[in-house]
Amino acid sequence: GESVEDPHAYYRNNCVGSLSVLNAMRKAGVTRLLFSSTCATYGTPLTIPIDESHPQSPINPYGWSKLIVERMISDHVAAYGLGAVMLRYFNAAGADLDGLIGERHEPETHAIPLAIRSAISGAPFRIFGRDFDTRDGTAIRDYVHVDDLADAHLRALTYLTEHDEVAAFNLGTGEGTSVLDIVHAVERASGKPLRYAVTGRRAGDPPVLVAAADKARDILGWRTKYSKIDDIVASAWRWHTRGDRSY
Repeated sequence: GESVEDPHAYYRNNCVGSLSVLNAMRKAGVTRLLFSSTCATYGTPLTIPIDESHPQSPINPYGWSKLIVERMISDHVAAYGLGAVMLRYFNAAGADLDGLIGERHEPETHAIPLAIRSAISGAPFRIFGRDFDTRDGTAIRDYVHVDDLADAHLRALTYLTEHDEVAAFNLGTGEGTSVLDIVHAVERASGKPLRYAVTGRRAGDPPVLVAAADKARDILGWRTKYSKIDDIVASAWRWHTRGDRSY
């Protein structure tokens, strides 16, 4: 949603910033790049789950900015002999299992930390849209735990040492979680009901995004271990309710 309101910031950060990195790589003789891309490059899915061959047609500036960077990387690989892997995250979530690193943005825009903040403060959690064509009317996403993402990065780095090419991998679980599923998961983690209020949809929000991550499994040997929604929310709840947090 923020990228629709302020597209310039996203194109400047993602496109201009990435071009500067590519330029610095050429000058320094660095020939390998691991890029954090996103499922937002696919836009509204034509099929579910989404695999890497799905057409890329973003519906918001965030997705377009990431797709432009993917194109820049592919062209640099072809022209300058680089090797690159593009990891298309679905929804990164949770806190590391040691409880030291968690998710906090200012302003916060991600569903799970927002729901946890609401459970802590008592303020209602906002649900953007209850009229999607989904099982409960709320948007569905594929949430993947940050520790599983970290493992995928290590495997992708190993792959990069052995391949001079550009490759893309989806990182997700293949399981869809609705916003109301998050509400109920936070209720289970906190042990109390979560107040919520339904508002209008956000601009540029597709109804369903769920990954087909077979390619990462087959080529990188990657499998999720911590990405059940209750495990994700429980790890985030532990981090957010440590004694040094304040909202």
